[in-house]
Amino acid sequence: MLILGVSAFYHDSGAALIEDGNIIAAAEEERFSRVKHDNNFPIGAIKYCITEAGYTLTDVDFFVFYDKPFLKFERLLETYLAFAPKGFNSFRKSMPIWMTDKLNQKKVINNHLSLLNGEAKDFTSKIIFSEHHLSHAASAFYASPFSRAVVLTMDGVGEWASTSVAIGNGNDLQITKEIHFPHSLGLLYSAFTAYLGFKVNSGEYKLMGLAPYGKPVYKNLILEKLIDLKEDGSFALDQSYFNYCFDLKMFNSKFEMLFELKTREAVEIISEKHMNIAASIQAVLEEIILRICKNISKETGEVNLCLAGGVALNCVANGKILRSGIFENIWIQPASGDSGAALGAALAAYYIHVGNERETKKPDSMKGSYLGPRFSQEEIESRLLAINGDFVIVKDSDLFERVAKDLQSGKIIGWFQGRMEFGPRALGNRSILADPRLPEMQKSLNMKIKFRESFRPFAPAILCEELYEWFDLNSESPYMLFVDNVKEKYRIKPDNYIAQKNGFDQLTYMNSIIPAVTHVDYSARIQTVHKETNPIFHKLIEEFKKLTGCPILVNTSFNVRGEPVVCTPEDAYKCFMGTEIDILVIGNCYLQKINQRNAINESYKENYNLD
Repeated sequence: MLILGVSAFYHDSGAALIEDGNIIAAAEEERFSRVKHDNNFPIGAIKYCITEAGYTLTDVDFFVFYDKPFLKFERLLETYLAFAPKGFNSFRKSMPIWMTDKLNQKKVINNHLSLLNGEAKDFTSKIIFSEHHLSHAASAFYASPFSRAVVLTMDGVGEWASTSVAIGNGNDLQITKEIHFPHSLGLLYSAFTAYLGFKVNSGEYKLMGLAPYGKPVYKNLILEKLIDLKEDGSFALDQSYFNYCFDLKMFNSKFEMLFELKTREAVEIISEKHMNIAASIQAVLEEIILRICKNISKETGEVNLCLAGGVALNCVANGKILRSGIFENIWIQPASGDSGAALGAALAAYYIHVGNERETKKPDSMKGSYLGPRFSQEEIESRLLAINGDFVIVKDSDLFERVAKDLQSGKIIGWFQGRMEFGPRALGNRSILADPRLPEMQKSLNMKIKFRESFRPFAPAILCEELYEWFDLNSESPYMLFVDNVKEKYRIKPDNYIAQKNGFDQLTYMNSIIPAVTHVDYSARIQTVHKETNPIFHKLIEEFKKLTGCPILVNTSFNVRGEPVVCTPEDAYKCFMGTEIDILVIGNCYLQKINQRNAINESYKENYNLD
């Protein structure tokens, strides 16, 4: 049985194809369109999935959309009536879109599929709809290694739900509890993201990265004024501070008055107060999630937890859940956002709608999340020649040692291998790599390669067998979704003068022997690299360890700020030439910047909007 899941029309469109329950392919549309967070119908992603599997659209048994438009429309109407006449203009502007397209979603999807098919065909009998939070929950539970688990989904909002709890058992998955819009953890965190001058739906990572520079001095204020938090983790937001129910702006002047600070402009210098606000909302988020986890553990008695939804990408909070010991095992869907809901929709159809039996797989069913396009060596060479790339071919026996030596000498490497990752994290196949031991590397990567804020941290990719030697983390983290601390023995304690530094001044001192991947609070967003799922990346780190004694590399996504992660060799070459990356390795093709005859005549970084 062949099932294609689709998410579209809000943000982070994607597609995923499963065959008899086996995940064949999955990708975000942005990787093909080159538009960050693309919300259009995922034509490129669907084409890829079908081609990768060797089928045509007519072979597909079900096309499953990740949410139910009629329920969303119901929320829109009820919200408008609840807040009328506020928001009339935005309500009026949205109505034509709803009346022509969104309430005729099956017809719209069918039209797109017919165009992709190359000839008119009626697919409507095969098109079905899943609920938004069920899609998220299914993406986590059915891809996990657990036969039983409680599933916690947290995001901005689906149809009505913003937080939900589900119980998974075998092939059955039932949502048992929900918190409904307008009360939302995702929207609360996004409001603070916007308040601190970052972009909603992409800048939340920045807020999380900024938090360790501050102190949570406003935590109690937030809990007293903005949110009514109960002991079981249920909550309600005071809507008098927020505008998102009826306006494009997340919050209002009352919100600003609460903190006695105007909204930060994107170009404005980040102050200590901004840092403290970031630390405070991060602390509130963690408090809420931990209360929810304690309660659902007590109520259900389940020992396994699955997480999905955009909030599940907050790896600092995930680390707190793990260290709390509330659950014995935690598994997080690496594509926790809306693109991953396309996969969940397909899995929900296979197990719930059709009722197929389920067999769990170890370590999970995601295949390392390497589910995107791949390119043969022959194809890579052909594509590079077509764009006048100057390369040499290095055989496997020499490639890893050569690149390890480049890394040891301080070179920055663009690393392009195998299948592209599904989800927002680069996991060693579409990555920029560097030596974590170099004190200036974090700043160099941020300013010269990523073109982004200097405070943002980078992740350590570590050989899984070395994890417990270097970090306090007590669980593997193959998808870079847990944060924990560098071991005490590898930290460098500041002297009395440095210890008094606050904010970004903390960046001026070396706080561990791997400073490029150690945040100011000694934490790190860890990726454990496994020989079984990525033997090529594992081998490279092994070679680096032989040379240096360090089993860790800096791993950041192969892109600049505002650009989707590279998908094709051409994307990689363009990013290589438009940044200060020194070496590009695609398959066995080895390219040095100094040998390239091409030139980027336009400013590469200006081609992408701020994220």
